[in-house]
Amino acid sequence: MEATIAGCAELGVPGIGLWRDQVAELGVARTAILARAAGLEVTSLCRGGFFNAPDWFDDNRRAIDEAAELGAPVLVLVSGGLPEGSRDVDGARRAVGDAVGRLVPHAQSAGVRLAIEPLHPMFAADRCVVATLGQALDLAEPYPSSAVGVCVDTYHLWWDDQVWAQLARAGAAGRIACFQVADWITPLPEGVLLGRGLPGTGCVELRRFREAVDATGYTGPIEVEVFHEDVWSRPGGEVLKETIERYVEHVL
Repeated sequence: MEATIAGCAELGVPGIGLWRDQVAELGVARTAILARAAGLEVTSLCRGGFFNAPDWFDDNRRAIDEAAELGAPVLVLVSGGLPEGSRDVDGARRAVGDAVGRLVPHAQSAGVRLAIEPLHPMFAADRCVVATLGQALDLAEPYPSSAVGVCVDTYHLWWDDQVWAQLARAGAAGRIACFQVADWITPLPEGVLLGRGLPGTGCVELRRFREAVDATGYTGPIEVEVFHEDVWSRPGGEVLKETIERYVEHVL
């Protein structure tokens, strides 16, 4: 965490999206101090959700409090998969909407916006029953857009031919709370979660996504999110420089 914050500051990256496990290693208070001292905006905190876990309510309230302490305006929610022994995906999705509603008052009081993130359908059983941007918007709709939005992640949405219409819908409703770009590497590694490559190394039309999100009026930060063992094995400073170069070439 310390090296990442220092590297972003050195190379002029204005903000950083944080993950709770990495924040926990350093401590919420210490991370907040370092980010502010470096002049970095904390753009989001990932992740809350997993509403099928027994302790989901308390854990998500803690996540909201952590986001507030870090100065992160957005808490990204990954819904969780099917409850143990269940095959009722529709029921599980409805339960996600109800769970989000229970968190809204605490999130509003903390000044943190909840962002429902849809994941690729291959993760529906064990990680996220929300698989399309349209489903995420349906779940967010009962609540004020200032309290509940959606997270647009190119890695999870690139395959959906309805995503362009749903992006326009999200923009019209003011629901885009977070925008993340990552490329889809083929063939996927054995650990499917670790198939996100640097911009321009896969098959996603990243610039088309950026232009579509721009067209909605979204002016918030764009996060590059990469999970790949080959990338992680390289020196962090080297990866950060290449990320910036590829972002400019393939996203802007």
